[in-house]
Amino acid sequence: MAEGRAGIMRLWLEFTAFYVLAPAALYVLLPYVDLYAAIAGTMVIGLVLLHFTDGFTWRHLWDWRSLRGTGGTILWTSALTALVLAVMTVWLVPDRFLILPRERPELWLAILALYPWFSVLGQEVIFRPLFFYRYGHLFSSDRVRILVNAVVFSAAHLFFQNWIAPVMTFAGGLLFAWAYQRSRSFPLVFIMHWIAGGLVFTLGLGLFFYHGAIPR
Repeated sequence: MAEGRAGIMRLWLEFTAFYVLAPAALYVLLPYVDLYAAIAGTMVIGLVLLHFTDGFTWRHLWDWRSLRGTGGTILWTSALTALVLAVMTVWLVPDRFLILPRERPELWLAILALYPWFSVLGQEVIFRPLFFYRYGHLFSSDRVRILVNAVVFSAAHLFFQNWIAPVMTFAGGLLFAWAYQRSRSFPLVFIMHWIAGGLVFTLGLGLFFYHGAIPR
């Protein structure tokens, strides 16, 4: 029992380091560190921990068979995301609606191609498999796990220093966590996140998710 308590305490310390202290450090140190290097470094540490986590296998990250039967989920979540983001763009920054595909199509296509590998992949490893496999049992129910996952996912975007990024990522985090809890499909949430991020930059809200626009 003592060893069990020690193990739970260790997991809580890891959880706090990953999902509280690391985002806080990024918020403070972003002017002095490279964002993508920070994401990559955190992902590597997360993968090492996952390797020693009961129930996790490397095949989980590229098991495309897990996508069977998820087409409807991808379609309705993508349609809902597109509608919400379009309304928010027209409300908040109407002059930026579709600005990248209209005025910078080369940059737009580059973002769509590179964003999933330099940003989505690391985030999804940390906030879905690592969270649910290693720390999920620390919480009392599926609903609590999904809510906590969305909260820490949102908090990790506070460094953008605007209200839009954490609010949108909280909503997105609920969708991603719900889909992952239900399907245990990493490819599914990777695709959902890729589509959502692509829509953010396509429709015109990318300014709120661009670290170069953060006030210094």
